[in-house]
Amino acid sequence: MALLILGIVIFLGIHLVRSFAPGLRASVISSSGTGAWHAIHGICALVGLGLIAYGFDQARASTGMLYTPPVFLAHIALTLMLIASICLVAAYLPPGKIRAATKHPAILAIKIWALAHLLANGEASSVLLFGTFLVWAVILRISMKKRWRAGEITYPAFVSYRYDLIAIVLGAALYGVIVWKLHELVIGVSPMVVG
Repeated sequence: MALLILGIVIFLGIHLVRSFAPGLRASVISSSGTGAWHAIHGICALVGLGLIAYGFDQARASTGMLYTPPVFLAHIALTLMLIASICLVAAYLPPGKIRAATKHPAILAIKIWALAHLLANGEASSVLLFGTFLVWAVILRISMKKRWRAGEITYPAFVSYRYDLIAIVLGAALYGVIVWKLHELVIGVSPMVVG
């Protein structure tokens, strides 16, 4: 569990620097340039992600259950993951109504992903991982809203419904690949095995 916690601290910590320690980011950029900050950020994110993956795999074998979710929650989680997949794809397309309305569809996708997994998984390691990611996404969304109110960021304006259609089609395809095989290959558990 220690490696999982360390990975979470590193990964989420580097992603919260802009919200909680903007001076640190600004200092690195002013002294060493934007490239140096991107390198530090990227290396920390990769190290954190690697520790999360390894630590989660190790922790799953040794941590017990905090709660046993009823089977119907797994079905709700599967439905939520389709929505999360569509939001994730919408985040990387020009703005359709999905992106314009949600403002931060990638953050929304993370919140939905974390909530879905909390509904379907009651192991201590899962609750720790998905609970912290849910809290992080909520904090990040609040921070982005404050930055928007301060005029530091702007939201993209709606361009075309065509990008919503693309997001739905590609999101459904991504979801299909995850459910069909990718989740089992990466995590070792098929999301279709419930009960």
